[in-house]
Amino acid sequence: MSRYKSIVVAIIVLLISIIISLPILNPNYILSFKSYISTKPTSKSVVYADLIVRNGIIFTSDKALPFVDSIAIANGRVLHVGSYASLQDLVGNETKELNLEGKIVVPGFIDSHVHLIFGGLQMARVVLRGVNRKEEFVRRIEEAARILSFPLYHFADSKRGSWILGGGWNNDLWGGELPMASWIDDVTPDNPVWLSRMDGHMALANSAALKLADITNLSEDPSGGTIVRTDSGEPTGLLIDAAMKLVAQWIPDVLIDERREALLRASKHALMRGVTTVVDFGRFLPGASVKHPWEDFSDVYQWADSLGKMMIRACLFFPMETWERLNDIISTRGRSLSDWIYLGGVKAFADGSLGSNSALFHEPYFDDPGNYGLQVTELDSLLNMSIASDKSGLQVAIHAIGDKANDLVLDVHDSVISKNGKRDRRFRIEHAQHLAPGTAARFGKQGVIASVQPEHLLDDADSASKKLGNDRAQKGSYLFRSLLVSNSHLALGSDWPVTDINPLASVRTAMKRIPPGWENAWIESERLSLTEALIAHTISAAHACFLDNDLGSLSSGKLADFVILSSESWDEFEKEGSASIQATYVGGIQAYP
Repeated sequence: MSRYKSIVVAIIVLLISIIISLPILNPNYILSFKSYISTKPTSKSVVYADLIVRNGIIFTSDKALPFVDSIAIANGRVLHVGSYASLQDLVGNETKELNLEGKIVVPGFIDSHVHLIFGGLQMARVVLRGVNRKEEFVRRIEEAARILSFPLYHFADSKRGSWILGGGWNNDLWGGELPMASWIDDVTPDNPVWLSRMDGHMALANSAALKLADITNLSEDPSGGTIVRTDSGEPTGLLIDAAMKLVAQWIPDVLIDERREALLRASKHALMRGVTTVVDFGRFLPGASVKHPWEDFSDVYQWADSLGKMMIRACLFFPMETWERLNDIISTRGRSLSDWIYLGGVKAFADGSLGSNSALFHEPYFDDPGNYGLQVTELDSLLNMSIASDKSGLQVAIHAIGDKANDLVLDVHDSVISKNGKRDRRFRIEHAQHLAPGTAARFGKQGVIASVQPEHLLDDADSASKKLGNDRAQKGSYLFRSLLVSNSHLALGSDWPVTDINPLASVRTAMKRIPPGWENAWIESERLSLTEALIAHTISAAHACFLDNDLGSLSSGKLADFVILSSESWDEFEKEGSASIQATYVGGIQAYP
């Protein structure tokens, strides 16, 4: 019996020693195991998608993965892109799905050049866009005057003596004759009138407005501007570029509520066209006050952002004369004020416009011998402001349309580099419409961004040959492909309200270049492909304003802005460039319709 007990005790001792030797009872092992358990993914740590967009032809604008069929979105940003099967681990209980049913999706369009609040204001004023007869021009002004004088019309500032404002007229549509104050004086005896040409570089004032501004046959042309006169020296009512300030300064400031309404109105219009981000150059046109963009920044943009009323993202540029003010704000608050508002840089003007015969050229206008156009800003002033702005780290954008103006601005860029050294400055030339031989190559060599507006060529195609002669017009106008092959970054925009904000129309125009009434392309060799045009309206446009880390492509980590198109065939879209906007999403949330 004692022998049996001894055997049992020995077995128990052996078992205990074996158990003690196991690593599971080692304190360090236990701590390590606990650590392992704590780092394993749990249902609480996994980021599930809020929305899966699937079953479509999704063009990402990301060269690493240009096409996918599905996107996962979380917290307003792209979580992952790829095949639907690859996104299944991101589907949670709250994940919603959007079946595209084969439709095309592209990143939200970036309009690289707009005047957003001005465009919203113009939507509520006298609209003269598309008017092709003098009689209709006069009728619309007469109707506006009649409404203002009507005693039951109780809107703000609607009374006898109130200004009649509007614009968008294009004299080329009725044969080229320029309007005169005498056209509308009889129908506006009680109201001063101010009507801007579609390009914003010329405006018509009636005699009441001229009298208010004290513009007479003795008035001198201001530097960078022209008072158009009859053969006898009397003002016709037309003012060009810097001369516009002679009347503009007498127009009452727009009320804050009107400007706020204009922002909301314009934003809704942009979303309807698939635009989710704009580069806004503000209510800063030749002759306008430099204070307007700053008033809109404080009274309108910051108001909308603080109350959650922003609908689209905006990158804001300010008059170059005010560069120190912008630099102070960026130094204290940074460029990104929120996911909605970004501080871009500064803008100046080198010349005027082709339609107003004020774009600056090396050779005189074919239809106006002796006129080379206008240099709107003195060269020394332009150079010194550009150097100072750039030295502070601000992005510089300069308006240049004529070939001489573009060469002048490229020379300024060279001088800026020579003075301040090399860096990633992304210097911009706005419009770059007419270039001398060899100038397109300079854009690429100098790394200058060409911010261009394809829809302008539809308006200029007929008039360019008349104003420049056929040879100059054919060789140097809207050289999109030449700029692209020179390794210049193209950024497409509209210049709204000069032309309508409509990226799909812009893309199609860049592809086709067929003006109204024409059968063939204007300078066919300068056409872009669909992919090139889309990139110029998305990721290249984002690069052009330093927003490519957050916008411009449907890539992981970027803001989930995208547009659903009507087309279900990429081949057809690539061939015709035709589609319509079905829906616009901003931050993964449907914003239109």
